[in-house]
Amino acid sequence: MARRVSPEARERLAADQELAGRFPELLDRAAELDGALRDAQAEGKPEDEVRALAVQLDDALTEAMRAAYARQRVEIGPRGYDDRIYTRSRKAKPHVRVWTAEAERLLTLREENRLTGVPSLPIYAVGTAGSAAAAGARH
Repeated sequence: MARRVSPEARERLAADQELAGRFPELLDRAAELDGALRDAQAEGKPEDEVRALAVQLDDALTEAMRAAYARQRVEIGPRGYDDRIYTRSRKAKPHVRVWTAEAERLLTLREENRLTGVPSLPIYAVGTAGSAAAAGARH
């Protein structure tokens, strides 16, 4: 007996198919930014340039990760949007696990970038010059 799929599930599937279709270009963009960030670090570029590249890489990895998760949901199929038990059983399938692993790999790369690649803002850059001076006067 075939189960009906809700109109909302069809809409979400269509949106996921569109995002999943962009996965190769999003992954290429992340790879380009990763190379640019590594080059900037190796060349000793100013910290603000390195930080800007690291933030751009974070955004690119996030988008690629979202596209990989969208592809995972596409591979699960439209029933997965309405039926969590169906989703869980489909996640065990090899063609779905490939996309789960890819999304988690990108998530790990993003977190690694956040922990090691994005230089912290100097304390004086967090607030305005006046508030930094006021904070210094209190101590």
